[in-house]
Amino acid sequence: MPINADLPAVRLTDVRLDRGGRAVLRDIALSVPRGSVTAVLGPSGSGKSTLLAALTGELVPAAGTVEVFGQPVPRSKRPLLEMRKGIGVLLQGNGLLTDLTVAENVALPLRAHTDLPDAVVRRLVLMKLHGVGLRAAADLYPRELSGGMARRVALARALALDPPLMIYDEPLTGLDPIASGVVMDLVRRLNDTLGLTSIIVTHHVHETMPVADHAVVIANGRIVFSGTPAELQSTQDPLVKQFLNGEPDGPIAFDTAARAMEAA
Repeated sequence: MPINADLPAVRLTDVRLDRGGRAVLRDIALSVPRGSVTAVLGPSGSGKSTLLAALTGELVPAAGTVEVFGQPVPRSKRPLLEMRKGIGVLLQGNGLLTDLTVAENVALPLRAHTDLPDAVVRRLVLMKLHGVGLRAAADLYPRELSGGMARRVALARALALDPPLMIYDEPLTGLDPIASGVVMDLVRRLNDTLGLTSIIVTHHVHETMPVADHAVVIANGRIVFSGTPAELQSTQDPLVKQFLNGEPDGPIAFDTAARAMEAA
Protein backbone atom coordinates (compact mmCIF):
# COMPACT_ATOMS: atom_id res chain seq x y z
CA MET A 1 0.00 0.00 0.00
CA PRO A 2 1.66 3.31 -1.09
CA ILE A 3 1.74 5.84 1.77
CA ASN A 4 1.84 9.61 1.46
CA ALA A 5 3.34 10.97 4.68
CA ASP A 6 1.48 14.29 4.28
CA LEU A 7 -1.98 12.73 4.28
CA PRO A 8 -3.98 11.33 7.20
CA ALA A 9 -4.02 7.58 7.61
CA VAL A 10 -7.82 7.54 7.27
CA ARG A 11 -10.19 10.21 6.03
CA LEU A 12 -13.96 10.05 5.68
CA THR A 13 -15.73 12.93 3.96
CA ASP A 14 -19.52 13.46 4.06
CA VAL A 15 -20.07 9.71 4.39
CA ARG A 16 -23.47 8.07 4.69
CA LEU A 17 -23.60 4.36 5.49
CA ASP A 18 -26.74 2.30 4.92
CA ARG A 19 -27.73 -1.18 6.00
CA GLY A 20 -30.95 -2.94 5.08
CA GLY A 21 -32.21 0.10 3.22
CA ARG A 22 -31.84 2.52 6.16
CA ALA A 23 -29.17 5.05 7.04
CA VAL A 24 -27.08 3.92 10.01
CA LEU A 25 -24.61 6.82 9.93
CA ARG A 26 -24.96 10.22 8.25
CA ASP A 27 -22.66 13.15 7.48
CA ILE A 28 -19.59 11.39 8.85
CA ALA A 29 -16.41 13.46 8.62
CA LEU A 30 -13.35 11.92 10.26
CA SER A 31 -9.60 12.37 9.91
CA VAL A 32 -7.19 9.98 11.66
CA PRO A 33 -3.60 11.31 11.81
CA ARG A 34 -0.76 8.97 10.96
CA GLY A 35 0.91 7.48 14.02
CA SER A 36 -2.04 8.15 16.31
CA VAL A 37 -4.24 5.93 18.45
CA THR A 38 -7.86 6.93 17.84
CA ALA A 39 -10.72 5.54 19.90
CA VAL A 40 -14.13 5.29 18.23
CA LEU A 41 -16.62 5.09 21.08
CA GLY A 42 -20.35 4.70 21.34
CA PRO A 43 -23.18 2.61 22.77
CA SER A 44 -24.12 -0.78 21.35
CA GLY A 45 -25.98 -0.43 18.07
CA SER A 46 -24.65 3.07 17.39
CA GLY A 47 -22.90 2.12 14.14
CA LYS A 48 -19.31 1.54 15.24
CA SER A 49 -19.06 -1.81 13.45
CA THR A 50 -20.72 -0.29 10.39
CA LEU A 51 -17.99 2.34 10.30
CA LEU A 52 -15.35 -0.40 10.58
CA ALA A 53 -16.94 -2.21 7.62
CA ALA A 54 -16.57 0.93 5.51
CA LEU A 55 -12.89 1.27 6.41
CA THR A 56 -12.13 -2.28 5.27
CA GLY A 57 -14.24 -2.05 2.11
CA GLU A 58 -16.83 -4.55 3.27
CA LEU A 59 -19.51 -1.85 3.04
CA VAL A 60 -19.64 0.66 0.19
CA PRO A 61 -20.79 4.13 1.32
CA ALA A 62 -24.16 5.31 0.02
CA ALA A 63 -22.60 8.77 -0.20
CA GLY A 64 -19.23 10.41 0.42
CA THR A 65 -15.69 9.06 0.24
CA VAL A 66 -13.50 6.83 2.40
CA GLU A 67 -9.73 7.09 1.94
CA VAL A 68 -6.95 5.01 3.47
CA PHE A 69 -3.48 6.59 3.24
CA GLY A 70 -4.74 8.99 0.60
CA GLN A 71 -6.29 6.34 -1.66
CA PRO A 72 -10.05 5.75 -2.03
CA VAL A 73 -11.07 2.33 -0.73
CA PRO A 74 -11.31 0.20 -3.91
CA ARG A 75 -14.58 -1.39 -4.95
CA SER A 76 -13.26 -4.08 -7.29
CA LYS A 77 -12.06 -7.34 -5.77
CA ARG A 78 -8.36 -7.52 -6.63
CA PRO A 79 -7.40 -3.94 -5.62
CA LEU A 80 -9.50 -4.30 -2.47
CA LEU A 81 -7.69 -7.47 -1.45
CA GLU A 82 -4.36 -5.74 -2.06
CA MET A 83 -5.39 -2.78 0.11
CA ARG A 84 -6.52 -5.09 2.92
CA LYS A 85 -3.00 -6.49 3.22
CA GLY A 86 -2.07 -3.12 4.67
CA ILE A 87 -4.82 -3.23 7.31
CA GLY A 88 -4.54 -5.49 10.33
CA VAL A 89 -7.84 -6.26 12.06
CA LEU A 90 -8.12 -7.69 15.56
CA LEU A 91 -11.51 -9.40 15.60
CA GLN A 92 -13.78 -9.25 18.62
CA GLY A 93 -13.90 -13.04 18.88
CA ASN A 94 -10.18 -13.60 18.11
CA GLY A 95 -10.98 -15.99 15.25
CA LEU A 96 -8.25 -18.48 16.18
CA LEU A 97 -8.53 -21.91 14.58
CA THR A 98 -8.76 -24.46 17.38
CA ASP A 99 -7.04 -27.29 15.49
CA LEU A 100 -3.92 -25.22 14.82
CA THR A 101 -1.18 -24.29 17.26
CA VAL A 102 -0.51 -20.68 18.22
CA ALA A 103 2.39 -20.53 15.75
CA GLU A 104 0.30 -22.04 12.96
CA ASN A 105 -2.46 -19.49 13.57
CA VAL A 106 -0.04 -16.58 13.40
CA ALA A 107 1.53 -18.03 10.24
CA LEU A 108 -1.78 -18.13 8.34
CA PRO A 109 -1.54 -14.64 6.72
CA LEU A 110 2.09 -15.25 5.78
CA ARG A 111 1.28 -18.57 4.11
CA ALA A 112 -1.77 -17.13 2.35
CA HIS A 113 -0.15 -13.97 0.96
CA THR A 114 3.57 -14.74 0.59
CA ASP A 115 5.83 -17.45 -0.85
CA LEU A 116 8.36 -17.29 1.98
CA PRO A 117 10.22 -20.50 2.92
CA ASP A 118 9.03 -22.35 6.01
CA ALA A 119 12.13 -21.41 7.98
CA VAL A 120 11.57 -17.70 7.31
CA VAL A 121 7.88 -17.96 8.19
CA ARG A 122 8.76 -19.67 11.47
CA ARG A 123 11.27 -16.94 12.30
CA LEU A 124 8.76 -14.18 11.55
CA VAL A 125 6.07 -15.92 13.60
CA LEU A 126 8.36 -16.13 16.61
CA MET A 127 9.20 -12.44 16.19
CA LYS A 128 5.50 -11.51 16.21
CA LEU A 129 4.84 -13.70 19.25
CA HIS A 130 7.83 -12.16 21.03
CA GLY A 131 6.34 -8.74 20.31
CA VAL A 132 3.17 -9.64 22.24
CA GLY A 133 5.07 -11.48 24.98
CA LEU A 134 4.05 -15.01 23.98
CA ARG A 135 7.03 -16.57 22.21
CA ALA A 136 6.98 -19.44 24.74
CA ALA A 137 3.37 -20.26 23.78
CA ALA A 138 4.15 -20.99 20.12
CA ASP A 139 3.34 -24.70 20.32
CA LEU A 140 0.23 -24.43 22.50
CA TYR A 141 -3.32 -24.74 21.18
CA PRO A 142 -5.99 -22.02 21.61
CA ARG A 143 -7.84 -24.15 24.19
CA GLU A 144 -4.75 -23.98 26.40
CA LEU A 145 -4.72 -20.18 26.48
CA SER A 146 -6.41 -17.70 28.80
CA GLY A 147 -8.66 -15.07 27.29
CA GLY A 148 -5.97 -12.42 27.46
CA MET A 149 -3.38 -14.73 25.90
CA ALA A 150 -5.73 -15.64 23.05
CA ARG A 151 -6.34 -11.95 22.36
CA ARG A 152 -2.60 -11.31 22.17
CA VAL A 153 -2.12 -14.26 19.78
CA ALA A 154 -4.84 -12.80 17.56
CA LEU A 155 -2.97 -9.48 17.70
CA ALA A 156 0.26 -11.18 16.64
CA ARG A 157 -1.58 -12.72 13.69
CA ALA A 158 -3.08 -9.34 12.71
CA LEU A 159 0.47 -7.92 12.67
CA ALA A 160 1.94 -10.78 10.63
CA LEU A 161 2.08 -8.84 7.33
CA ASP A 162 3.39 -5.65 9.00
CA PRO A 163 0.30 -3.54 8.20
CA PRO A 164 0.71 0.22 8.70
CA LEU A 165 -2.90 0.49 9.92
CA MET A 166 -4.39 -1.54 12.78
CA ILE A 167 -8.11 -1.71 13.56
CA TYR A 168 -9.24 -3.19 16.86
CA ASP A 169 -12.88 -4.33 16.99
CA GLU A 170 -13.98 -4.34 20.67
CA PRO A 171 -10.57 -5.69 21.82
CA LEU A 172 -11.56 -5.89 25.51
CA THR A 173 -14.73 -7.97 25.20
CA GLY A 174 -14.66 -10.83 27.71
CA LEU A 175 -11.40 -9.78 29.36
CA ASP A 176 -10.92 -9.12 33.06
CA PRO A 177 -9.52 -5.72 34.18
CA ILE A 178 -5.92 -6.94 34.38
CA ALA A 179 -5.98 -8.56 30.94
CA SER A 180 -7.69 -5.44 29.57
CA GLY A 181 -4.87 -3.29 30.93
CA VAL A 182 -2.24 -5.57 29.41
CA VAL A 183 -3.92 -5.49 25.97
CA MET A 184 -4.35 -1.70 25.97
CA ASP A 185 -0.75 -1.14 27.06
CA LEU A 186 0.36 -3.48 24.28
CA VAL A 187 -1.71 -1.59 21.70
CA ARG A 188 -0.02 1.68 22.65
CA ARG A 189 3.48 0.19 22.80
CA LEU A 190 3.19 -1.58 19.45
CA ASN A 191 1.71 1.51 17.83
CA ASP A 192 4.69 3.62 18.89
CA THR A 193 7.41 1.00 18.43
CA LEU A 194 6.28 -0.14 14.97
CA GLY A 195 5.16 3.27 13.70
CA LEU A 196 1.55 2.17 13.24
CA THR A 197 -1.74 4.03 13.14
CA SER A 198 -4.38 2.41 15.35
CA ILE A 199 -8.16 2.72 15.46
CA ILE A 200 -9.89 1.16 18.47
CA VAL A 201 -13.62 0.55 18.07
CA THR A 202 -15.00 0.06 21.57
CA HIS A 203 -17.51 0.98 24.26
CA HIS A 204 -14.90 0.53 27.02
CA VAL A 205 -14.19 4.20 27.69
CA HIS A 206 -12.17 4.18 30.90
CA GLU A 207 -9.82 1.38 29.80
CA THR A 208 -9.18 2.93 26.38
CA MET A 209 -8.72 6.64 27.13
CA PRO A 210 -5.29 6.28 28.84
CA VAL A 211 -3.72 5.03 25.59
CA ALA A 212 -5.66 7.16 23.08
CA ASP A 213 -4.53 10.39 21.41
CA HIS A 214 -7.95 11.17 19.99
CA ALA A 215 -11.52 10.15 20.78
CA VAL A 216 -14.63 10.07 18.61
CA VAL A 217 -18.11 9.37 19.99
CA ILE A 218 -20.88 8.06 17.75
CA ALA A 219 -24.52 8.28 18.82
CA ASN A 220 -27.89 8.72 17.15
CA GLY A 221 -26.44 8.09 13.70
CA ARG A 222 -23.70 10.72 13.72
CA ILE A 223 -20.45 11.82 15.32
CA VAL A 224 -21.39 13.78 18.45
CA PHE A 225 -17.85 14.38 19.73
CA SER A 226 -14.33 14.56 18.32
CA GLY A 227 -11.38 15.67 20.43
CA THR A 228 -8.70 14.68 22.94
CA PRO A 229 -9.38 12.37 25.90
CA ALA A 230 -9.09 15.40 28.21
CA GLU A 231 -11.70 17.28 26.20
CA LEU A 232 -13.94 14.22 26.30
CA GLN A 233 -13.83 14.08 30.08
CA SER A 234 -14.71 17.76 30.42
CA THR A 235 -17.45 17.95 27.79
CA GLN A 236 -20.91 19.18 28.78
CA ASP A 237 -22.65 17.69 25.74
CA PRO A 238 -25.69 15.80 27.10
CA LEU A 239 -25.35 12.90 24.64
CA VAL A 240 -21.70 12.37 25.47
CA LYS A 241 -22.25 12.76 29.22
CA GLN A 242 -25.06 10.20 29.14
CA PHE A 243 -22.78 7.70 27.42
CA LEU A 244 -19.80 8.36 29.68
CA ASN A 245 -21.86 8.14 32.87
CA GLY A 246 -23.94 5.15 31.79
CA GLU A 247 -27.24 6.95 32.39
CA PRO A 248 -30.35 5.03 31.22
CA ASP A 249 -32.36 8.19 30.47
CA GLY A 250 -31.27 10.88 28.08
CA PRO A 251 -31.00 11.81 24.40
CA ILE A 252 -29.50 8.40 23.48
CA ALA A 253 -32.16 5.70 23.23
CA PHE A 254 -31.43 2.52 25.22
CA ASP A 255 -31.58 0.32 22.10
CA THR A 256 -30.46 2.65 19.33
CA ALA A 257 -30.58 -0.02 16.63
CA ALA A 258 -34.17 -1.03 17.45
CA ARG A 259 -35.33 2.58 17.62
CA ALA A 260 -33.77 3.32 14.25
CA MET A 261 -35.55 0.35 12.69
CA GLU A 262 -38.88 1.46 14.13
CA ALA A 263 -38.42 4.94 12.72
CA ALA A 264 -37.45 3.67 9.25
